[in-house]
Amino acid sequence: MTSIWPQLEPLLAKVQKPARYIGCEDGAIQPNWHPASVSWLLTYPDTYEIGLPNQGLQILYDILNSRSDSVAERSYAPWLDLEAEMRAAGVSLFSVDTHRGAGDFDVIGFNLSAELNYTNLLNLIDLAGVPVRTAARRPHHPLIAVGGHCTYNPEPVADFVDFVVLGDGEEIAGEITEVIGEWKRSGRESRDEVHLALAKLDGVYVPSLYDITYDGPALVAVTPNRPGVPERVEKRTISDLADWPHPRRQLVPLTEVVHDRLNVEVFRGCTRGCRFCQAGMITRPVRERPADQVRTMVLEGLRRTGYDEIALTSLSSADFSGIESVVQGIVDDPTNCGQVSVSLPSLRVDAFGVGIAAQIQKARRTGLTFAPEAGTWRMRQVINKLIREEDLYQAVDAAYSQGWRRMKLYFLTGLPTETDEDTLGIAELARNVVQLGKAHHKNPSVTVSVGGFVPKPHTPFQWFGQNTAVELQRKINILRDATRRERGVDLKWHDPKATLAEGLASRGDRRLGDVIEDVWRRGGTFQEWSECFRLDRWEEAMAAHGLDIEWYVYRHRSEDEVLPWGHISAGLHQDFLWQEWRDALAEVGLPDCRWTPCYDCGACTGYSIEHVVASAVPPGGGSQGTGQDLATAGAVSVTLLRRREEVGAP
Repeated sequence: MTSIWPQLEPLLAKVQKPARYIGCEDGAIQPNWHPASVSWLLTYPDTYEIGLPNQGLQILYDILNSRSDSVAERSYAPWLDLEAEMRAAGVSLFSVDTHRGAGDFDVIGFNLSAELNYTNLLNLIDLAGVPVRTAARRPHHPLIAVGGHCTYNPEPVADFVDFVVLGDGEEIAGEITEVIGEWKRSGRESRDEVHLALAKLDGVYVPSLYDITYDGPALVAVTPNRPGVPERVEKRTISDLADWPHPRRQLVPLTEVVHDRLNVEVFRGCTRGCRFCQAGMITRPVRERPADQVRTMVLEGLRRTGYDEIALTSLSSADFSGIESVVQGIVDDPTNCGQVSVSLPSLRVDAFGVGIAAQIQKARRTGLTFAPEAGTWRMRQVINKLIREEDLYQAVDAAYSQGWRRMKLYFLTGLPTETDEDTLGIAELARNVVQLGKAHHKNPSVTVSVGGFVPKPHTPFQWFGQNTAVELQRKINILRDATRRERGVDLKWHDPKATLAEGLASRGDRRLGDVIEDVWRRGGTFQEWSECFRLDRWEEAMAAHGLDIEWYVYRHRSEDEVLPWGHISAGLHQDFLWQEWRDALAEVGLPDCRWTPCYDCGACTGYSIEHVVASAVPPGGGSQGTGQDLATAGAVSVTLLRRREEVGAP
């Protein structure tokens, strides 16, 4: 096992950003390689700037290197310029830690957090010198593993990976290491042997051990083809974040990256119940990190890294119990000299008030972003984002009053039952936000970012037929016309053509693997990047394999249809999701179950608890606004729960 640095170094003088590839970050680990150790190459299938801040990989990097039986290094997708030089010179994919070739590792593990990175997955497997398809690999080749949110429908990449890790990786990484270590000690004679052993671990899906049956275009069944292989694979969930205070040594890059700050996860999971949000559904239940541990991780992280900005991360950071006191403790800590700023990603407007605004503005102000998601109250009831206009206006007024001048608002378009009136509601909200700002500042502004909606697996909207690219573009044009003359409103949008490709990749079955491979072989890497994306590659590949875009993307699904991800469990009852879909069509919103009776979604099952309850009242008064609203919402939830119990859901 030797470094390929002598071959790589001359190539770096020929590329735009050589610092992407040299490693040497503060916090990087020089692993102690041993022949008996299981070696992992943890890989993010996008550029270093995008991949380095990824907390999932940093957590696993820390955990695996703390074990005596494993080592872990990191790799990222080389940009087009270096890839061309590498292929011309015969240089393989490498780690940035010791610049070992990827083929020297036992496992190459990929974090898949964006479906349009699937072609990069294939490209990196090929750059590693490994056959792209699992069936062509031999015992000496590294095992290819994937994890991350996209793998809750692993079928589009099933033919390219040896195994899929579902859910939290902290515990299972060690169990996988032990299985692979035993395989190495036994002589590594057959990949089937290790596949079968891995499939017996809770949370591991091995696609080669399942047969797929179709009837014309329809998927009929996904069935195990070996004894002892589970029919349904359950995700892994760690019940107590306090047991896993990782990463202990966050990486500090030598070059510019996105989210370049100290990141501390304050809780995992979300039960706000936004029906479009896959992350909120698949990461349940909510598990909070103890506040004292958060403070310790912040203090030690600041001391070690030298950062002056902290992000307290979660899916809804302001919902963390005692968030104001935690933020106040950070910004008022005398050791920080008043120079440390705090940002709260995924900030909900109904949990943001003057108190939080006053705390996080004491030091340098970071960006302030809210996500109403839809332009009207009717639409927000459909998607269960229970934010009223007054919630938004109170939040932005609080921010403006504390000195912010610029806001960013996120919205989706193409949501179920959406009308042009709902679309125009986005422009109305933006206009009113700017007007509120004028009471405090001379030239306030708001950036409105609009994305096309893709129905994701394991959400109540998984049965919904996605809007066509033409229809999404029409809605964008409506917004452009409505905001063209609005001073202070800056409209940005995601390419509807890319939304179509994302829909294909996110809800496809195993037949989509041929399409993904075709797009890759036609040069379609870095599909997340607008300068590299071309829809015609996807359309031509679909046609070449006799697959219909309408079937995969635009049509609605029925309740009894076999879904490609039906054999994968995110911990949610299917009848709960179906009832939520029906409630969405009925425009019935349900409040967060952390402050209401349990809806029996299934997420808490198996943890010796009936229902996770955070506190007696929601943070900041919650999304219901008034006591009467909260009482009404609670009555609705109890009525629906009783109805499900009496008649059986759905």
